[in-house]
Amino acid sequence: MSDVKPVADDVKADLVLDAKGLSCPMPLLRTKKEIGKIQAGQVLQVDGTDPGSRNDIPGWCDRAGHEYLGEKEESGYFSFFIKKG
Repeated sequence: MSDVKPVADDVKADLVLDAKGLSCPMPLLRTKKEIGKIQAGQVLQVDGTDPGSRNDIPGWCDRAGHEYLGEKEESGYFSFFIKKG
């Protein structure tokens, strides 16, 4: 999955996970743990610096039944948005 999906400007997170500075597989492992803290339909924002997450997170969303809403590139990190299924 190499195509970047930009997130819509009106998407707001219900919970934010700071995974900046973590290397694979930690951002995805933390994401799996944090998604359990929100209700179906709520949005988890994952902030990270690991470029591998750009493939890992959308792929995991497909397999786990969550909706990958897209990403936003910030200054020095990425923000990924996941709607819990």
